[in-house]
Amino acid sequence: MPHPTQVVALLKAQQIRHVRLYDADRGMLVALANTGIQVMVSVPNEQLLGIGQSNSTAANWVSHNVVAHYPATNITAICVGSEVFTAVPNAASVLVNAMKFIQSALVASNLDRQIKVSTPLSSSIILDSFPPSQAFFNKTWNPVLIPMLNFLQSTGSHLMLNIYPYYDYMQSNGVIPLDYALLKPLAPNKEAVDANTLVHYSNVFDAMIDAAYFAMDFLNFTSVPVMVTESGWPSKGDSNEPDATLDNANTYNSNLIRHVLNKTGTPKHPGIAVSTYIYELYNEDLKPGPVSEKNWGLFNANGEPVYILHLTGSGLVLANDTTNQTYCTAKQGADPKMLQAALDWACGPGKVDCSAMLQGEPCYQPDNVFAHATYAFNSYYNQMGKVPGSCDFNGVAAITTTNPSHGTCVFPGSTGRMNGTMVNITAPSMNSTSSAPSVRDLYSLWSTSFLVLLRVSNL
Repeated sequence: MPHPTQVVALLKAQQIRHVRLYDADRGMLVALANTGIQVMVSVPNEQLLGIGQSNSTAANWVSHNVVAHYPATNITAICVGSEVFTAVPNAASVLVNAMKFIQSALVASNLDRQIKVSTPLSSSIILDSFPPSQAFFNKTWNPVLIPMLNFLQSTGSHLMLNIYPYYDYMQSNGVIPLDYALLKPLAPNKEAVDANTLVHYSNVFDAMIDAAYFAMDFLNFTSVPVMVTESGWPSKGDSNEPDATLDNANTYNSNLIRHVLNKTGTPKHPGIAVSTYIYELYNEDLKPGPVSEKNWGLFNANGEPVYILHLTGSGLVLANDTTNQTYCTAKQGADPKMLQAALDWACGPGKVDCSAMLQGEPCYQPDNVFAHATYAFNSYYNQMGKVPGSCDFNGVAAITTTNPSHGTCVFPGSTGRMNGTMVNITAPSMNSTSSAPSVRDLYSLWSTSFLVLLRVSNL
């Protein structure tokens, strides 16, 4: 993982204004200080039993992980555990106590109005989720859910829900169409219809959120808003995961961002945007499990976008938008012979105009294969409309947010500003006494008007 200061540099460069941490890493909280970025911190599952059984342990946790950093670090919420019912069911019995103890510690520090307490739940606890009007929570968990919803309602907090249309699609055995999972526009006759309400649903995401609202209605809780604390799509998968692709991941996350920012809401609550965090900021190359588990990120650890979000026309949400802010360059340390072969292809079969690199022309200097390949790669990348996969060249090219133009050599796609307005995210890590974040620190992205893990919302 990058150093915390580099992580924050990426967040700032991408105009991300909300982030969710999977713990309360001190290095990250120090680096986030005085940035204005809204931060959700988490009590890890392994600490849940201790906090749920001891008010003083909870108070100590809040003192060290919240009070010590607030208000310099703009902490706005505490996630108590993550998917506790499914991940650590043995801790479910103390979950509400843990939330109440954390809340009491916030009250004692006079921070309960500024910082909300909740717990992210897996959407799998909602049974019979379609049609949404028939949805209900798994009754096994009612002894915990009912006091939890009482707590959320009385403290003005959200029901936090993790929604993954990818898994719903994969487990549906063909019942759920791919376009319905990817939030693609559907013809009315292709939409799913709730037979009880005759309401049309054009995507899994909205249907799951409304299922949560109906499930709460069933238990007589009608004033607890839903926040989506994780949602996303993997960009790569095993042979038995054919729909975990760059294009599908790009399509889902791009459509999700537009959907939330347009404030269309859901059929049950139209016009009310649902704050949403995108899972996740970085790919996790060391994570166990299938290939897809390693490939949910928007960025690689060096700050390169995994793909370029299709957000043109939606305003500057992420700087890896297709608005002339990304470039294709040769990779540092790439094999010169492979670079030369890729350069020859780009200037030949790739039909790139390489005349600017001829002797005496603006991009002749520096006269080396790395510089010339970078010019050719970027020209081809722009020629192909910056589509995913057009900046690879057998692994010797990579996307960057740094404008490679120099002197009178202006690269295609440049805005005329040297190095744009972006920071160099791929700089070497700085020495520091603060700890580096764990691999599970950041699963999240919120831009100026929108959210990261991504949080998307109208806040």
